Amino acid sequence: MAIKEAVRPGGRSARVQEAVHHAVRELQITKSREELSVPQIANKAGVTPSTIYRRWGNLAELLADVSLERLRPDDEPPQTGSLAGDLQAWGEQYLDEMTSLPGQCMLSDIMASAERERRERCYRYSETIMACLRERAVKRGEATPSVEDLMDGVIAPMTYRLLYDLDTATPARLSRWIAQTLPSVDSPD
Repeated sequence: MAIKEAVRPGGRSARVQEAVHHAVRELQITKSREELSVPQIANKAGVTPSTIYRRWGNLAELLADVSLERLRPDDEPPQTGSLAGDLQAWGEQYLDEMTSLPGQCMLSDIMASAERERRERCYRYSETIMACLRERAVKRGEATPSVEDLMDGVIAPMTYRLLYDLDTATPARLSRWIAQTLPSVDSPD
């Protein structure tokens, strides 16, 4: 299963979104979150502050939107030859990204968003990855749990740890979650 491109706005709306997102990403390189402002972003993007307020409402929602865009998968997850291995390889990469300061900021932005739709899109991105990994495993003839079981067994505990107990979001725990979700498969080393 190929990772499907999310529907994006077209025309001027898409250009404004891209310019504003690009401005946020550039400013975040040199400024702390506390130093960012809508007028700075608008100036950098070549739009008026009212354009940003009309579209995103406030700075927090804009940052959440940019963070969600960064979380959208660009490529298919790595292939190792087994579902357990694919889950471990993808999960370790995800944990590495999300335990970093930028990753933690992205998760915080999305979870703090007043728009439930953003959190749901974050969930859908993970669901898409699990569906891709499951489809590969089925094609290889592996017995596989449902996508829902993969979400509950791997994504849910990983997300919980990333949000509430960062020090325990480790590859070793990931291996345990995978082994518990795929009981007929030995956990990868």
